[in-house]
Amino acid sequence: MIKNALLVIDMQNDYLCEKRMKRFAYDTEGLVGSVNRLIRHYSEAGHDVIYIRHIIQNLPTNRLLFGYSLAGTEGAALYSGLDRVSEYVFDKLVGDALSNRQLRALIQQKGYGRLCLCGLDECGCVAATALGAKKRGIEAEIIRDGTATVFDVGKAARTREKLLRAGVRYI
Repeated sequence: MIKNALLVIDMQNDYLCEKRMKRFAYDTEGLVGSVNRLIRHYSEAGHDVIYIRHIIQNLPTNRLLFGYSLAGTEGAALYSGLDRVSEYVFDKLVGDALSNRQLRALIQQKGYGRLCLCGLDECGCVAATALGAKKRGIEAEIIRDGTATVFDVGKAARTREKLLRAGVRYI
């Protein structure tokens, strides 16, 4: 039997809090409710839950260019309404969470053969992490009910087609 882990990607204050930038127009209540149900389900089934945070170096240029997910800020923290069932929290500087060596070491140590992905954004970091998993020989599934995107329907369709061609499953 393949060992699973749930990766909760980029569920951070800057993307979900009331004062977030307008471009992050996610349905916070609906998404957080869905992700919290997944966290409980996977945890109760004995699977590990791993939290991923996107971190941007807190430099003057990045504060001007991005203004979100800046290292050391409250906005970069996991969203306060998110259920926490483990201490597995990893940071990433790029879209693919598997760019983090400590995360890859945990995956190898625990023997996960499948990563079940939820969070933000389906067309960004969730997609990049799914493709990164496939590249490393790890099965990847994206959980539709626990994932959101702010991109238009056309971009979302193209991203899904690319992921399906790469062997990523949607559940």
